[in-house]
Amino acid sequence: MILEALGSTLLGLALAWAAAHRFGHRLPARNLVLATGPAGALIGAFITHTALGSGHAPATLLGAVAVSVALLSLLLRPTRTRMRRSATA
Repeated sequence: MILEALGSTLLGLALAWAAAHRFGHRLPARNLVLATGPAGALIGAFITHTALGSGHAPATLLGAVAVSVALLSLLLRPTRTRMRRSATA
């Protein structure tokens, strides 16, 4: 369980760093992004570990990545360019 928690935290931190590097102009403060990634990964690992039980480390890490990515995607802001509406809308 300790290794799953440590692994999910490191995966969440790596995802948050990659998101901050790639989408820095569309995200809020870097500290918030770097805290959200590992927190989401820990929550995802906890939920997945609770649902599957012990002995499913790869699935637990996959659940951690999924929740971390989902939480990081909620932080994205729209781009500054305005979207054009079609004439039929």
